[in-house]
Amino acid sequence: MKDEQTIHVEVAYALPERQAIVPLQVLPGTTALQAAQRSGIVERFEGLDLENARLGIFGKLVAGDQVLQEGDRVEIYRPLKADPKEVRKARAARVKERRQEEAGD
Repeated sequence: MKDEQTIHVEVAYALPERQAIVPLQVLPGTTALQAAQRSGIVERFEGLDLENARLGIFGKLVAGDQVLQEGDRVEIYRPLKADPKEVRKARAARVKERRQEEAGD
């Protein structure tokens, strides 16, 4: 039941093997971090650290103090296992090495 004094938002978190999307009714002025904390999602995922997690709204990175709007979905992002820049650099080095090997044959 929607109260006229609240807005509807969702909080989402996913691991490779499972995900959770928690619908919430919050007061206007609630921030992304506050909604994530109120969602109870931390209890569902061991090791989830909201204080240090990166947050987004529909795929766009936001600060924890971002004020939510009606219908927003707060997404909690997992830390990256590898730096994307380093992965691209290593891949480019492998391709260059392979081309040099082929040219030397």
